[in-house]
Amino acid sequence: MKRTPRWLTGALMLFLLNLPAAQAAAQDMREAQIQARETRKALIDRAAEEQRAAEQAAARSREKIGQDRTVLKKALAELEARHKTLDQEVGRLSAEMERLTAEEKDLTQRLAESDGMVRELVGVIRVNAKDLLALIEQNLKSAMIDHDVAFLASIAEQARFPGMADIRRMIALLFETIQASGEVSIQSGTITDRTGLQAEADILTIGNFTAAYRIEDEAGFLTYAPASRNLYALSRLPSGRMQRQLDDYMDGSSDAVPMDVSRGGALRQLTHELSLWQQIPKGGIIVWPILAILAVGIVIVIERVVFLWRKHLDGDRLMNGIAARVVEQKWDLCHQLCEAARGKPIARVVAAGLNCRKMAREEMENALQEAILREIPPMERFLSTLGMLAAIAPLLGLLGTVTGMIDTFHVITQHGTGDPRMMSGGISEALVTTMLGLTVAIPIMLAHTLLNRSVDNRIGQMEEKAVALVNIVHKNREKRKV
Repeated sequence: MKRTPRWLTGALMLFLLNLPAAQAAAQDMREAQIQARETRKALIDRAAEEQRAAEQAAARSREKIGQDRTVLKKALAELEARHKTLDQEVGRLSAEMERLTAEEKDLTQRLAESDGMVRELVGVIRVNAKDLLALIEQNLKSAMIDHDVAFLASIAEQARFPGMADIRRMIALLFETIQASGEVSIQSGTITDRTGLQAEADILTIGNFTAAYRIEDEAGFLTYAPASRNLYALSRLPSGRMQRQLDDYMDGSSDAVPMDVSRGGALRQLTHELSLWQQIPKGGIIVWPILAILAVGIVIVIERVVFLWRKHLDGDRLMNGIAARVVEQKWDLCHQLCEAARGKPIARVVAAGLNCRKMAREEMENALQEAILREIPPMERFLSTLGMLAAIAPLLGLLGTVTGMIDTFHVITQHGTGDPRMMSGGISEALVTTMLGLTVAIPIMLAHTLLNRSVDNRIGQMEEKAVALVNIVHKNREKRKV
């Protein structure tokens, strides 16, 4: 027999011991189940009631949603219709905008063109106003005519936009200026004289070129200062001939008057023009040897001219007298003719020939040649010195040029080329010495050439007369032999 397990026996024993308690628990469980069924039933009833309420609420919601959907569909239709209308309006406005944009572009382009033309026209007017203002200011007639040119300045300085009235005033001013520039007038007015004082004078204006004045016995030219609109007398009076021409013209006795077509430039140059004696000190120390050469040359030329003039003799007349007396064998009269002109070289040569009249032809010719050679040195005296002076003068001028340029380069080395006046000393020395050297050399060289030519002519005359005397003597001797 199989034995019952101990654990099973224990469980049965435990169950038998707890059986009354289990019965009591079962009774409690039945009551709890009854209460649970009641509770569940209550809950089911409640849930059904809530379900009904929810279904009613859902029905109301569906009804509300349906109503809203209808309203929304209507609103949507209205919005779509409005959107369509707006789309059409946008299309129309876009087309209008494109048209307006094109029109704006065209107008902008035309405005730019017109604006450019206006700016160009205004620029031309401003330039003309500036030129007209300068023309009026530079016109010496402005010293006696008071033009209203303030508007020209404002237009030229872009402080004023020019209008048609301004353009008409500019045209009128221009014609007035042109008309005044072609007039010749004499009128009384105030000038600044050569002493710097204001003085009343008769003022002659020849167009816009020249202005002259006359105060009592003084007549001169005027220069115009645009800044002060005043006429100033030039510091140096013109030559006496010009002053007389001005007086005659202003008195109405002459139709000719000096006129400066350079509008005062030549007259101002006349004021600053230096004479030769004013320029000489600017040449430095080299000018004094050149002046010494000039003085020596002048002395030599004068001495030679006087000498040759005193030794001049009409050789043809002397030889005609000699020839007539040789035919008659009047030798004493021949010697008397030569003795009368003893101080003349030709007479001395002829006298020497007469002394040798008995010699042979060749010997007589040699004697005459010797007499001619004795006369040449006195006539050529100092001529070589004069030629040397004519050669030295330009060389000294060249030396002054070199020293002047050396001084100029020295100044440039020390002070640079910023101030031309500092270099003017050396340049003046160079130019003045060159000018003075040539000025001295040219007339001396010319005088030397003329004196040499004169001496050659005298020598030629002596040779001619000597040959003529030989021919006369020997021809007469042969006639007597025959």
